[in-house]
Amino acid sequence: MTSKVRSGMGDVVGDFVEVYSDDDHARAIGLSSILSPDGQALPARIPSVEPGTWLTIYRGMLLIRMLDERLMTMQRQGRVGFYADARGQEASVIAPVAVLEPGDWVVPSHREGGAALYRGLPIGTYVAQIFGNVNDIGKGRQMPVHPATPRELCFLPMSSCVATQLPQATGIAWAAKIRRDKTIVLAYLGEGATSAEDFHTGVNFAAVFKAPVVFVCVNNQWAVSTPARAQSASETFAVKALAYGIPGVRVDGNDVFALYAAAREAADRARQGGGPTLIEAVTYRLGAHSSSDDPDRYRSASDTETWATKEPLIRFRAWLLANHLLDEARDARLRDELEREIKQAVAATEGLPSPARRTLIEDVYRRPPRALEDQLAELERVRAGRP
Repeated sequence: MTSKVRSGMGDVVGDFVEVYSDDDHARAIGLSSILSPDGQALPARIPSVEPGTWLTIYRGMLLIRMLDERLMTMQRQGRVGFYADARGQEASVIAPVAVLEPGDWVVPSHREGGAALYRGLPIGTYVAQIFGNVNDIGKGRQMPVHPATPRELCFLPMSSCVATQLPQATGIAWAAKIRRDKTIVLAYLGEGATSAEDFHTGVNFAAVFKAPVVFVCVNNQWAVSTPARAQSASETFAVKALAYGIPGVRVDGNDVFALYAAAREAADRARQGGGPTLIEAVTYRLGAHSSSDDPDRYRSASDTETWATKEPLIRFRAWLLANHLLDEARDARLRDELEREIKQAVAATEGLPSPARRTLIEDVYRRPPRALEDQLAELERVRAGRP
């Protein structure tokens, strides 16, 4: 026996419930693009913002590119223990966060350090976390590239545990809805996270309760060494959203304009009570998964070279230059300014001592219990007997 219950997203068609329209399906399997690979775009399709916004986004993308290059080099020199960069994915990191209000929350995966910097995290604080030293506000408790941030930035620490951040994002959004405020949550995930149970939990709960979440699935083609084609039999990752009864939008993840437009539409929908949206940003990780990875063992150099011609910084810079929002001299000054800031941050941070050992037992209990005090005392005795 078939049901004819009407869905809020579609209409009854014969004896079946249509939960999404042909247009919904087309957006989920297509590829929205505004900025061409050579940096051209029809003015009518570009999102309407203050011109300075595009330069701020460009600066955010350029900063994380330059930081990634510097810190990955330092890791190879033995000055940093571990690093994971976002080269080639800068648009998918910065464009979505640029649509948020200051009180909105960001729940990252593990490659969105640039979003924290865009929200206002000082470069020196970011670098201190890479070293895990006394200036690390996380007190060395997380692996490198997982920065803690001041609470006012509304930015959760990064998560390397695949998809575990998604129920957390939904929980924050549901709390905001219960409180009847206009806060929304931006949650990042990789395409590999769609194979984890927490993806289902987070997205399904958000859909059922219309929690104000924007899920951005950064499809960089590889979950470590597993190709995207081995993750799912679905036509796309965005189309999964339709099964949960929410919009799914697939966009060119190297196109700043397409990403910004999709994220702003999703953010507006969430803020107005329309519930969550899943955006798939189709991009490519130009570098290794991390400094512990060798991508040459599982992917071809020709694929990387092809994607490098479509990377987001080159495309966006070409548009900025063509539209006179940037010129070569101003770009050179910006790069020099960022280079100085990065050098100063590294110079001021590298070589600082580790956090005090007592911080190992602090910040969980108001007063550390006797058992932890005894363990710390034993550690101090052991360390005192060694050079």
